[in-house]
Amino acid sequence: MPPTPRPEIIEKLRNEALDEASVHPDPFKQFQKWYRDAWSAGLPQPDAMHLATATREGGPSGRFVIYKDPEEFRLGGEGFPFFTNYESPKSQEIGRNPEVALTFYWAEVGRQVRIRGRAERLPEEVSDRYFKTRPEGSKLGAWASPQSQPLGSRAELMERVEGHRKQFEGEAIPRPPNWGGYRVAPREIEFWQHREDRLHDRIRYERRSDGSWRIRRLAP
Repeated sequence: MPPTPRPEIIEKLRNEALDEASVHPDPFKQFQKWYRDAWSAGLPQPDAMHLATATREGGPSGRFVIYKDPEEFRLGGEGFPFFTNYESPKSQEIGRNPEVALTFYWAEVGRQVRIRGRAERLPEEVSDRYFKTRPEGSKLGAWASPQSQPLGSRAELMERVEGHRKQFEGEAIPRPPNWGGYRVAPREIEFWQHREDRLHDRIRYERRSDGSWRIRRLAP
């Protein structure tokens, strides 16, 4: 079922100011607050995360992936995890250049989060643990889909799905060796809150060499 928007919460969040003196000193804690705010407001797809990578030629390459809350899915560590096919274009681009950018945008509450950092593969045991939580259809899809490769027809894809269904009938479906997770370790996180007259609030966290965070307000 799609989420049910909660107008009273949406209105409250949209009118909240963002101030460098009151944000959490830990950007991950600040993000978790906003992320949970988005869920509590009943926003559509709060976990949609835009991932930008660079092509072999140095051009931009973007798509949406699903952010997996490290606490909810017991993924451990700090950062922004997602899962994908390791043979996909995004994975190949990360392999050549792990510097990436992420964006969350929750339009209804006038909030945006921008992240710059480095993508690294999650440990295999973490990907295994997450894969076990996926529905059967999603597990079979991970085996059946040669992600982003040319495909003759949808019927061909469904035939592949049924072939793997028969292959694993009566047993737990294992994680494909070419499928798993990444975690983006940020060095910069910016929180943006809509304000009237385009005088938006922008607070940026920058990671120092000692691992601590510098917090600064930016002009809108």
